[in-house]
Amino acid sequence: DAFIAIDDEPISSNIDATYYDPEGDIFILEALLNNDLEPPSNHKDYFLTLHKDLKVVEPKNQSFGDEPPEVEPKELPPHLEYAFLGDNRKWPVIIAKDLSLNEKTALINILKTRKKAIAWKLTDIKGIDPEFCSHKILLEEDYSPKVQSQRMVNPKIHDVIKKEVEKLLDAGLIYPIS
Repeated sequence: DAFIAIDDEPISSNIDATYYDPEGDIFILEALLNNDLEPPSNHKDYFLTLHKDLKVVEPKNQSFGDEPPEVEPKELPPHLEYAFLGDNRKWPVIIAKDLSLNEKTALINILKTRKKAIAWKLTDIKGIDPEFCSHKILLEEDYSPKVQSQRMVNPKIHDVIKKEVEKLLDAGLIYPIS
């Protein structure tokens, strides 16, 4: 049920005028986007029936309200720090360390009000299958993991890699993990 009209081509006269109402459609969209429960005063009554048909669906796998995720704090680069959106150091987020006290407070308050928007677990990311994002190594019960020895790298390439890693460390783009 889509209609296309080219500027120099008149809209067909056999289209029902009540069906094609761009002004009314814009009012409906604006009301829905603004969460207005009342229709505009100059609009038809069919907005009420349309609004009753809409359902709010909450995601099934939402961590908000559940227990906060188990996170093991790791050492962060010097320009970052942990902030917590809940009491007792729960709901951790990572923020910039060089923010002023007012900026940190404002940021944390905004994050607290938008806590549902943060994907705390892999299953919270809407539209992404966790199977796609995870890699499982299937080992039989009698097998044990093996550690491979470090491979040798050409000394010239080794120096190039070392210099590049040092540049990235200095720029703060990467940081050592323990």
